[in-house]
Amino acid sequence: MDEKRDYESRLRRFRWETPEYFNFGAVIDEFAEDPHRLALLWEDQDGNRARLTFADLRRQSNRVANVLAGLGVRRGDPILLVLPRITMWQAAYIGALKLGAIVVPCTAMLREQDLVYRANHAEARSIIAGPDSAEMAADLRKQCPSLKHFILAGSNRTGWASLQEMMQEADDKFPVARTRAADPAICYYTSGTTRHPKAVLHSHGYAYSHRFTGLNWLDVRPGELHWTTSDTGWAKAAYGVLFGPWMNGVATLMYNGRFDPKKQLELLARYGVSTFCAPPTEFRMLVKENLASYRFPKLRHCTSAGEPLNPEAIALWKAHTGLTIHDGYGQTETIIVVANMPGMPIRPGSMGRPFPGHDVRVVDENLNECATDEVGEIALRVKPERPPSLFLEYWKSPEETAKVFRGEYYLTGDHASRDADGYLWFVGRADDVIISAGYRIGPFEVESALLEHPAVMESAVVASPDPDRGAIVKAFIKLKAGVDGDEALVRELQEHCKRVTAPYKYPREIEFVDELPKTVSGKIRRVELRKAEEARKRGHAPS
Repeated sequence: MDEKRDYESRLRRFRWETPEYFNFGAVIDEFAEDPHRLALLWEDQDGNRARLTFADLRRQSNRVANVLAGLGVRRGDPILLVLPRITMWQAAYIGALKLGAIVVPCTAMLREQDLVYRANHAEARSIIAGPDSAEMAADLRKQCPSLKHFILAGSNRTGWASLQEMMQEADDKFPVARTRAADPAICYYTSGTTRHPKAVLHSHGYAYSHRFTGLNWLDVRPGELHWTTSDTGWAKAAYGVLFGPWMNGVATLMYNGRFDPKKQLELLARYGVSTFCAPPTEFRMLVKENLASYRFPKLRHCTSAGEPLNPEAIALWKAHTGLTIHDGYGQTETIIVVANMPGMPIRPGSMGRPFPGHDVRVVDENLNECATDEVGEIALRVKPERPPSLFLEYWKSPEETAKVFRGEYYLTGDHASRDADGYLWFVGRADDVIISAGYRIGPFEVESALLEHPAVMESAVVASPDPDRGAIVKAFIKLKAGVDGDEALVRELQEHCKRVTAPYKYPREIEFVDELPKTVSGKIRRVELRKAEEARKRGHAPS
């Protein structure tokens, strides 16, 4: 089969066919008609395990919906969901959607001030939390006047209602709300760097659109087991933990424990995972292990997203497993919009090509399409047809919404180039692109070059102010265990970069560090390093 022609025919044939009325809870109930159909295998770091069918989830989510309705929670009411990777997260999420409430997923790693901001901004009426979050947010009721219902999953606590106890008394039948696909359903809060997080409001149609995430990127198949390692509070969990697999009736694995590469490899092998999705940070750690000592007899397809995955990690994973990691690009505001799909020729380091249902362009500041290999902003065309996968708005912020919708496009804020065959190559966030002596340098390509050196474990590249060049490339490097950073290694790494990539891109300054700053989801926070550099060059500490 001509793969290029097949990809293009898939694009032409694709139709969203989003129903006018849709609720993800009804999908779960439909799969539950088979009482034995497996939905979830769960394990935690203490070795506790659970096995749930779709029928189990139907009963549990119906009870959650009845509990919420009994408390007076109404359709359209926002609910903060602050649960770790426990099975009650899925039941509570689905139950709230069945009721027609707006789910506000929050990672259990958020601090009290983070939850206060979200509760007050969303005007949330309810919070469902685990014991650790409930203890940390003891004063929430004093600071959040809209919060009326404090619901605790997992134990008892004074001032909190026990979800499990209320579920025991609740009916296990519930009529799923007849929600329109265009109705608000989910609100994610993006990580804030210089200002408060933005509230990304999605519709019920967003959950439906993840059917294609599962089919066309994760490549899930009924009868197999899928594992996406994301934390519950992130949009990636919608991609691969909840909607992507379960829109297609495919069972998932969930592990509640801290990341340990050896443990992750052991779980992949022991559970017979067929399709696996992990962030680049994890894959970079996995390939440092002795992969030859593991066997993955059922593993057939691997994906990664969140930030670009360097070609070296892709090559090492393939050398040991025989599988190519299929990189993809999406945002909290979207589903996957650019991807290396199954059956497509892979160009290591490329994000792939536009995902079916998405007209993706690379445009300049005047919204004109950029020439081949020219760097511009990734833009998603929203006219004449707006994809249901795209967020509705930045909730309660028309000014922020207006900034990203211009002309016929939604502007992502990410920069990339497009080659002659339509493959997109990530450069960086607008703020991450380094302009040095007139050259535009993407940090990812320098980081990828550095990661090819055997001494380097992780790297982050930022602009450092320079009076002559405007900015220079500076690299922060975490070395492998047992390697000492000295001036000789600095020069060796610089010469290595000149050989691997264009010489003008090499890091003129290198600083060795014990750890790199990261978000709770594992993305390197270049913005933190960049601000520290700017403050250092000004001669004082960052504020």
